[in-house]
Amino acid sequence: MRGLWRTWVAVIVAALASWALAAVPGAVAVPPMHALVTDLTATLTTGQQAALDTRLREFADRKGSQVAVLIVPTTAPEPIEAYSLRVVEQWKVGRRKVDDGVLLLVAKDDRAVRIEVGYGLEGALPDATAKRIISEVIVPRLRDGDFAGGIDAGVDRILRTIDGEPLPPPASPPEVPDLGRLAPILLLGPLVFGGMMRRLLGPLPGAGVVAAGVAALAWFLSGLWTLAAVAAVIAFFITAAGRGTGLGIGPFGGGAGGPGGFGGGGGGRFGGGGASGRW
Repeated sequence: MRGLWRTWVAVIVAALASWALAAVPGAVAVPPMHALVTDLTATLTTGQQAALDTRLREFADRKGSQVAVLIVPTTAPEPIEAYSLRVVEQWKVGRRKVDDGVLLLVAKDDRAVRIEVGYGLEGALPDATAKRIISEVIVPRLRDGDFAGGIDAGVDRILRTIDGEPLPPPASPPEVPDLGRLAPILLLGPLVFGGMMRRLLGPLPGAGVVAAGVAALAWFLSGLWTLAAVAAVIAFFITAAGRGTGLGIGPFGGGAGGPGGFGGGGGGRFGGGGASGRW
């Protein structure tokens, strides 16, 4: 019953925040999520930010939970609680259906800090625990001007608290077919046999035979049905069109994306759990 009540409160707060944003110009925009650490105040050095981001990524890879850090100059005219909810609503920190995300938000000029906790971690990181982390670990260091130390110590306590919670293991990333190594097959199959099969069987039946042969060879070389299916579809359309290399196979020379940038959260939900503090 308490969880249902908290959900309705969070919905009402989010609705009121959206209404307030339409009525109050100058509300602080939620920055895009390019990393697990976002500092809009240049408080952290490049090295400190990179080290903390790496630590949070490694934790997410091992444990599954996502902890994000955001430092902004101010959340005014909104209170930090309302702005924090807007951030997690947009960033979707944490895994979908596990809801194991946490946001550590520092509003430097407001001298305010908040820990926003996803539904799935409210047992491991209840409001009282979040409050103690803020008041006993983070705030004393922020009060002394040690922002990097306060944030790092707060993150350390959050991670150690979550680490003791039994959560589903991180999902293995889906295997992405590497079409680059199949480019010779995709080219040679339609080019060598495509014209012959089209003349003997007709465009569509001939394309089907070539596609089946390419699929079998692709599966034999890779052991992946998904890759074989993709290769078969490409070979079918190349053969059916009867245009040979005029279709161009260049796009299959690369891999599946490169480094740089952060994919964002997975869809974790938040209901207003957590705590705030000031220094």
